Amino acid sequence: QVQLVESGGGLVQPGGSLRLSCANSGRIFSRYARGWFRQDPGKEREFVAAISWNGGTTYYADAVKGRFTISRDNAKNTVYLQMNSLKPEDTAVYYCAAGGLSRSYGDYDYWGQGTQVTVSS
Repeated sequence: QVQLVESGGGLVQPGGSLRLSCANSGRIFSRYARGWFRQDPGKEREFVAAISWNGGTTYYADAVKGRFTISRDNAKNTVYLQMNSLKPEDTAVYYCAAGGLSRSYGDYDYWGQGTQVTVSS
């Protein structure tokens, strides 16, 4: 059974940092691109960042560019999202996904269960 498991979410003050991790088990091959998306209640799921299978290409949403960094370690079957200078508007459930390299959630085949990130003083 294919599984993506996120971790690292939590409560942080504005200006703080968090690092999200997403480990996969099962038959997800290292050649899948990986993405991070986020969703607030009542809103559509929005793209955050994506990385190609070998880490050579990355995409970022304008809202997080310069503050967030996506990376991956294929030997550990894990993708990371380093989030710095967090703002209250970054508050959401963050989901990792595996599939084609894309900004569109429809292009991803596998999804994690999500991890809550709350930015508040």
